[in-house]
Amino acid sequence: MKGFIDDANYFVGLLDEGTNLGNVIDNYVNEHTLTGKNAFFVGDLGKIVKKHSQWQNIVAQIKPFYTVKCNSTPAVLEILAALGTGFACSNKTEMALVQELGVSPENIIYISPCKQVSQIKYAAKVGVNIMTCDSEVELKKIARNHPNAKVLLHIATEDNIGGEEGNMKFGTTLKNCRHILECAKELDVQIIGVKFHVSSACKESQVYVHALSDARCVFDMAGEFGFTMNILDIGGGFTGTEFQLEEVNHIISPFLDVYFPEGSGIKIISEPGSYYVSSAFTLAVNIIAKKVVESDKFSSGVEKTGSDEPAFVYYMNDGVYGSFASKLSEDLNTIPEVHKKYKDDEPLFTSSLWGPSCDELDQIVENCLLPELNVGDWLIFDNMGADSVHEPSAFNDVQRPAIYYMMSFSDWYEMQDAGITLDTMMKNFFFVPSCIQLSQEDSFSTEA
Repeated sequence: MKGFIDDANYFVGLLDEGTNLGNVIDNYVNEHTLTGKNAFFVGDLGKIVKKHSQWQNIVAQIKPFYTVKCNSTPAVLEILAALGTGFACSNKTEMALVQELGVSPENIIYISPCKQVSQIKYAAKVGVNIMTCDSEVELKKIARNHPNAKVLLHIATEDNIGGEEGNMKFGTTLKNCRHILECAKELDVQIIGVKFHVSSACKESQVYVHALSDARCVFDMAGEFGFTMNILDIGGGFTGTEFQLEEVNHIISPFLDVYFPEGSGIKIISEPGSYYVSSAFTLAVNIIAKKVVESDKFSSGVEKTGSDEPAFVYYMNDGVYGSFASKLSEDLNTIPEVHKKYKDDEPLFTSSLWGPSCDELDQIVENCLLPELNVGDWLIFDNMGADSVHEPSAFNDVQRPAIYYMMSFSDWYEMQDAGITLDTMMKNFFFVPSCIQLSQEDSFSTEA
């Protein structure tokens, strides 16, 4: 019942009532403790189904194009294809992955802001015509290598103009749009719409208001050049919470009604990534080494636990050169949970968590309070489905974590109610009803 990211013959365990995610994790912690203590993921595909239902209930007027680079495991792509989402691809490999599932080119957009010529030619060859562009240089590459390209002009939003130094920002200014439209006209490149992106870190709701207003200006500007505009891409930036999705919908709906009303022929799309997959994957890691240090020398800014109390440094068998790669560019969006049972009154110690590379960048958690752990103990990280399931770096010889997929019967029935059947896009799903066909090695304990 495990799958790897390059293994299409994955299995999905259907869980009996009374068996839950915690039981599955317990089962595989026990198994890995006996067989090698490698890190592993548990993927609850039912959560992806729920996220799609949530999307349909709140923003049904916006078609999602899943950002493939966020998590490109076959099970994720196949279930999203079956649910009818589109796909936003950054390179040739991602385009090939989704086309192998039978996804039509019309449901794929090529979103890389910096495209290789060879990959533009590949997109042209396989019929992926819709792509984004934010500069004259990119436009000229597209014109030379993809005669049927249909371009979404990527405009910058206020939250990423003049942003933090060192961050890579993409999107052209509203002021520069006329020049790019003029170039497109001269190069005979079709501009069919506008894209913008508001980061999930942005807390200012007015950014959406200004972005939609700017998009309307570009639509009007493009009309002056004779372009037929029919797509508005509002990007990603969705955290995955129902509250945030409702909040964004509350902000943008009135402006969509005014600027891009239903019946205008404008298709509204978006590029959710972590929204779909973050909460669906849980990572279990093993403690492989431990150091005791004086708490007053632990780290500046760490709350001291007491002058005579120790602090602990733990090294895990996965780190930033593996499943925690996103930690290099952003804060960790999860809190470590100790797997072993410990007493409520057990003392907690200042602790830090590191990956196995012994590199100074390989710090996962700078400081937290944990009971004293031993080598061989396990830590559980939830919300690990985004930007974590991929090939490890060659920096160290860490084995790629296994992936174990599961789904509850209720979620499976919900998929059936949505019209998804095994003979459509689900050809690689092998469901194993735990009440009927489980072998000894695949069985789940239902004990707490």
